[in-house]
Amino acid sequence: MTIGSTTNKTQGLPVASAATGPAVTPANARNSADTAAVAPAEASAQVALSSTAASLLSASASTADFDSAKVDRISQAIERGDFKVDAGAIADKLIANAAELLKKNSPES
Repeated sequence: MTIGSTTNKTQGLPVASAATGPAVTPANARNSADTAAVAPAEASAQVALSSTAASLLSASASTADFDSAKVDRISQAIERGDFKVDAGAIADKLIANAAELLKKNSPES
């Protein structure tokens, strides 16, 4: 299932930033010693994030905490075969999150 426009796909392209260093591509990742010696990306190879992408990135960084007990409970339920997925609840949450994100990023009228 695809949601949104498929005309501007950048999936699979190497991305570099000042924080992560140069992009690693199959061509320059053949030898791990070569990877460390790769020069930093040129200014023309830098990526600029949209305000939406930047807000998503900062939101994901602030919610890095997780409930390890819940993860353990779910893992055990999966192992026992007891884990049930409520597709309706997942769809409702996805729609609510998308609506909240759209409302947050839309210009005030």
